[in-house]
Amino acid sequence: MKKYLAATGAAALLALSLTACGSSDDSADGAKKITFGYIGDFNGTSLLAIADKQGLWKKEGLDVDTKVFTDGPTQIQALGAGDLDYGYIGPGAIWLPASGKAKIIAVDTLGGADRVIAQPGITSMADLKGKKIGVPEGTSGDMILGLALKKAGMTKDDVQIVPMDASTIVTAFDTGKIDAAGIYYPTIDTIKQKVPDLVELAQDSDFKDDFGFPTAFVSQEDPDEATTAKVDKVLREAMDYRAAHTDDAIADTADMLKLPLDTVKADASHDQLLTSSQLDTMTQNGTVNTWLTALQGFFKDAGQLTSTADPSTFYLGDDFVAAGK
Repeated sequence: MKKYLAATGAAALLALSLTACGSSDDSADGAKKITFGYIGDFNGTSLLAIADKQGLWKKEGLDVDTKVFTDGPTQIQALGAGDLDYGYIGPGAIWLPASGKAKIIAVDTLGGADRVIAQPGITSMADLKGKKIGVPEGTSGDMILGLALKKAGMTKDDVQIVPMDASTIVTAFDTGKIDAAGIYYPTIDTIKQKVPDLVELAQDSDFKDDFGFPTAFVSQEDPDEATTAKVDKVLREAMDYRAAHTDDAIADTADMLKLPLDTVKADASHDQLLTSSQLDTMTQNGTVNTWLTALQGFFKDAGQLTSTADPSTFYLGDDFVAAGK
């Protein structure tokens, strides 16, 4: 969902230069080698940072090579090409597994960092009619913009959409080349350093009753069941550690991302952390399916999906629950 600008250059290079890193080879010590993508924010990094620091991968016999990306859609492409075994996406990319491009193996958090921001003096979505709006297409920034426009009785045809990545949005907003943006924290914190009196017109919490905004871990479309069960076990243990030791999780994430502790702490404040038992309950009582169904409806209306699917066809929730038994 969100992305740290510090990771942008490295992630762009990875997107261009990743070569097949398949998971068929084992390490010299017999551990299963897998490649795991992530986004350089608290949501996308924290469980991987915890797993590394606490030795959880080794505990499950896994040898993990992590790769940083700036967004979820690029990771889905890498999964499809066989260049990643697992990855992480925000709610704005849920339409990709829903369309058969990947499987969701676990929900991570409930996101709350997405915003529609505007230049000082703009006070409503209606004020954006005919204005230029920067957005990273296919991400949660794109999603929040679509939701906010719909709520205001508008469509993307009423504004000028300018596709651009997060780092370009920072520069374009600062120089006044765009009037608004569909974007997310912590990128917004960077923009605020340059335009401190920017206006927030819409946020996730405006729509949380209908969508939930789950972030998620994803796999290739036909993942290895035994390996995925081990990955699920690691994610479950890391989730529970993060919930019980959030300050330590923030410190581990800051260390992995090489970012100031306060920056990561501020980022973590936007999202709702979940434990494995909470996710088990939400999976079994249909809550997760409700979120995924609602998001599909939005993506269909937005033209990103031609049809919707039963969430059980792309969310491997039963396997996630089974990994805890």
